[in-house]
Amino acid sequence: MATETVSPACTGSSLLQPISEIINLPLDQVNFVVCQLFALLTAFWFRLYLHPSKTSPFVRHVVATLLGFYFALFCFGWYALHFLVQSGLTYGIMILTGVEHMHKYCLVVALGYLSFCQITRVYVFDYGMYSADFTGPMMVITQKITSLAFEIHDGMCRKEEQLTPNQKVLAIRRMPSLLEYFSYNCNFLGILAGPTSSYNDYIAFIEGTLCRRSKDHQTNGKTNGRHKQTDPSPNIEVVRKLATCFFSLMVFLSVCKVFPVERNIDDDFIANTPFYAQVVYLYLSMLTTRPKYYFVWTLADAINNAAGFGFNGYNSDGSPRWDLISNLRIMDIEFATSFKMFLDNWNIQTAHWLKRVCYERCPYNPTAATFILSAMWHGAYPGYYLTFLTGIVVTLAARAMRHNVRPYFLGSPSLKLLYDVITWAGTQIAICYTVVPFVLLSVGPSMKFYRSWYFSVHIGCVLLAVALPVKPRHLRLKEAPVLSHQDSTSTDGHCNQKTKAT
Repeated sequence: MATETVSPACTGSSLLQPISEIINLPLDQVNFVVCQLFALLTAFWFRLYLHPSKTSPFVRHVVATLLGFYFALFCFGWYALHFLVQSGLTYGIMILTGVEHMHKYCLVVALGYLSFCQITRVYVFDYGMYSADFTGPMMVITQKITSLAFEIHDGMCRKEEQLTPNQKVLAIRRMPSLLEYFSYNCNFLGILAGPTSSYNDYIAFIEGTLCRRSKDHQTNGKTNGRHKQTDPSPNIEVVRKLATCFFSLMVFLSVCKVFPVERNIDDDFIANTPFYAQVVYLYLSMLTTRPKYYFVWTLADAINNAAGFGFNGYNSDGSPRWDLISNLRIMDIEFATSFKMFLDNWNIQTAHWLKRVCYERCPYNPTAATFILSAMWHGAYPGYYLTFLTGIVVTLAARAMRHNVRPYFLGSPSLKLLYDVITWAGTQIAICYTVVPFVLLSVGPSMKFYRSWYFSVHIGCVLLAVALPVKPRHLRLKEAPVLSHQDSTSTDGHCNQKTKAT
């Protein structure tokens, strides 16, 4: 495998090298965390001193973009130019090709450019490196580019009656300016770790308006729509999310090395450990990998909230909700009672993106197409493809179980509780089994793990999917038109989450 030594000037600032050596963490990870903490402080300043009531959208766009590119340069050096190249190429495509086909070309070019960078990074430079890399932000930018292209296509090319209610809300009726485009893609709030937001929501934030999506939401007694409103303070929510970040980081640093995932494929462990103990260890080893994602995504959410972005209306008790662009719901993940419920609460904005650009629009096998697109978007490691291909059969089996078995357990609270306990355990084991290759990355170790389990989950899921009938998707949608057109980007989905997925 070819390797190359890259100078610090190429990979980011070396200013924090002494700190990196003291705490024994890679420099790029230290740069990433420090930039995110600085972005948090900057976000408060941005909200207080560049509030829409005090300055123009033009100034807010310029400042957000310049700060974003500065953070990118600090973390990734001149590799950050890829962010501008990818955005510039697709903006040119949008202008030159017109609204009829731009969404297809932007998807191919943005995803192709991302894949090229991921392949060269993995197979040319640093295969197996877990630390931060410049393709991470490109993954978020790819989501934004493609979402925006589809939303412009919906708003400027398709007829109103051809759009779903969700697509009508997200549709864009005019072409963004170059500044608006780069601000949306590369602003300092989400340049390093996201989360992805809709273009309409981002512009509403910059301009100081609120764009509500659901007719069920009301704010200060006004029906929803785009309107001016006094901003609620995000301070309490930011403190709460920072506390979650601190706890997640402490858990990850303290227990991650106690339960290494690699032990699941250790020969002595496999030979001398009873199968039930292997199952328990698999669950614990995968459980301890999640807090690092909780830390990164919750911190990114807190940064956006500190700037005033992410407000999502009010709860029934009058308290403000700050989950418009949240990427996870930790309790719903840990206590998920179905594969779908886990996925709906994990990396939420990516799930929304996959639904908008693939699942809702793919005429054939949308589930398989969505998993394959997700694998391509994640990167070039073969373990990603093993995980998402496994996810297809697990999803089909879980859907078949839900449709055929769940109704028998709804007769009494005790039966429902028994069902929830069994499905929680089954869901957690299925998730852990599915994502082991995602962590191990390579084919050899991943197949060794699956062989040690005799491919039991694969075989069981295939048998369930074949044996238990499930109505085709188009028939299910006809029977449940309200659920089929729910706005998945609104937190109304959270209110219905347990009803739909348990």
